[in-house]
Amino acid sequence: MYFGIPRRPGFPPARRRALRAVAAATALSTVLLAAGCGAGDDSSDGGKPAARATAQGFPVTVDNCGVRTTYDKPPSRVVTIHQHPAELMLALGLKDRMVGTAFPDSAVLPELRKDFDAIPELARKEPSFESILDVEPDFVYGGYGSAFAENEGRSRKAFADAGIDTYLNREYCDRKKPVTMRDTYEEIRTVGSIFGIPKRADALVADLRGRVDKATAAVGSAPAVPVFVYDSGDKTAFTAGGKGLGSELIRLAGGRNVFGDLDKVFGDVSWEQVVARKPEVIAIYDYAGTGTVEQKKKFLLSQPALADVPAVRNERFVVLPLTDTLVGIRSAYAVDGLARGLHPESFR
Repeated sequence: MYFGIPRRPGFPPARRRALRAVAAATALSTVLLAAGCGAGDDSSDGGKPAARATAQGFPVTVDNCGVRTTYDKPPSRVVTIHQHPAELMLALGLKDRMVGTAFPDSAVLPELRKDFDAIPELARKEPSFESILDVEPDFVYGGYGSAFAENEGRSRKAFADAGIDTYLNREYCDRKKPVTMRDTYEEIRTVGSIFGIPKRADALVADLRGRVDKATAAVGSAPAVPVFVYDSGDKTAFTAGGKGLGSELIRLAGGRNVFGDLDKVFGDVSWEQVVARKPEVIAIYDYAGTGTVEQKKKFLLSQPALADVPAVRNERFVVLPLTDTLVGIRSAYAVDGLARGLHPESFR
């Protein structure tokens, strides 16, 4: 039962969605008239739910990728699609609001693994619209644009019509400026405002910013190391361009993306271009579906055309889980790992 809507087998999905939207609106109106508040919490209790609902700071209006949403209270039943939104939610102490996750694409951060494993996994990749409805969320947080793929029935409008709010990671908004760490910090603060926990969000941002500052200070004024990002590909190389967060992470770690002039988040380049740009380090992106890190290294080392590339000749590789390069809490950790790989002498 959800807002009094039957969940019995055979109840038509379209009818259930229509009733859900009406019922949700009615319930919300009743709550607002009766109390004028919802279930906010920004106590300093380490992320435990508040004993008393206060919803201080609401209503909150958020403009996200062209969708304007006003929240009269914090969402209470959340589905995250893709791993980086799930980890961000958990880092903010919001495990108690999460009713489903989907599409894990790398090992979960050790400190979050127990909480992550306790949340039901709806699908190994993007779940269907109906399977999301089955857990009765009031909020869906997507990491990649594919979370809300219209051709798969998961458009943001479809969720809105079902009475469910949505939020898409800002990296996948239609944007012209390159993604930077500032986007990570603003993503955290925005999610914090939606859930009524701005102090927790500020504390998390301060921690992550401190990690980044410590790594950049360690490499100091050392010369920038030329870095080639190898995502995948054999006939051509699929690499990170200058518009994605990966390029910023390399810069902060004391490196220079040799394809930083590629005006894309990702793009294909020729192996001749890779040779010409003489990278001294190759950053291998690690994620499911493109071969293991060892397979990628073996491929690069076996190509005669790459034999004189400094990074290949000296076998200088650093490994980055793809999730580390996205707008989420891992990006700050990635700067430290990259800095150690590019400038090991600075950490001895």
